[in-house]
Amino acid sequence: MAEPLELGALDMAALLCSRVCHDIISPVGAIINGLEVLDEDNGEEMREFAFNLIRKSAGQASAKLQFARLAFGAAGSVGAEIDLADAEKVARGYMEGEKAEFAWESPKVLMPKNLVKLLLNLILLSATAIPRGGLVKVTVEGSAPPRFILRSSGPNARVPPAFEKLVPGDIEGLAVDAQSVQAYYAGALARVCGMKVSAVLDGADVVVEANATTAAA
Repeated sequence: MAEPLELGALDMAALLCSRVCHDIISPVGAIINGLEVLDEDNGEEMREFAFNLIRKSAGQASAKLQFARLAFGAAGSVGAEIDLADAEKVARGYMEGEKAEFAWESPKVLMPKNLVKLLLNLILLSATAIPRGGLVKVTVEGSAPPRFILRSSGPNARVPPAFEKLVPGDIEGLAVDAQSVQAYYAGALARVCGMKVSAVLDGADVVVEANATTAAA
């Protein structure tokens, strides 16, 4: 079987940066809109509206940046481990701004950072399985090696198209952009960690699983 075509390191870095910028530009733009309202209207009702908008949008921007720092960033030195409680915290913060509700069950353990990054990236993919909202439930079983199970329940749940080629790393003939790079990155993390990722329909739900295939890197 042919090896998956690799995206260059510079292209990967540029596209992931674009992805992060795309995620935070909306709440930052809303903050600017709120400030403009404060500059232009002194009415008490509009001031309250503006402050609420700024407060909510600042919270969303902070949550998205904290998530991106863990899911895409270095998150410590080579070989660092991350507390799953920290991963849960940033995941809950991120999902508060999404349509889907969120549930998390895991042991209280430290885990190699690349495995945590993989789990967070799988949460993003699982949320795309239910674009109209619903519930994303994350279950972590074991720790050495772990098993990740993510169940997406909602109207017209569907396996994200990314699992056909982008997650396996089969990008030949595809134009990877700032949105699709996240799925490719999740697959790259899985391969580095020695994890096999799958996504299937289970009744009306989509279930994403990651299981160890070799010793984690």
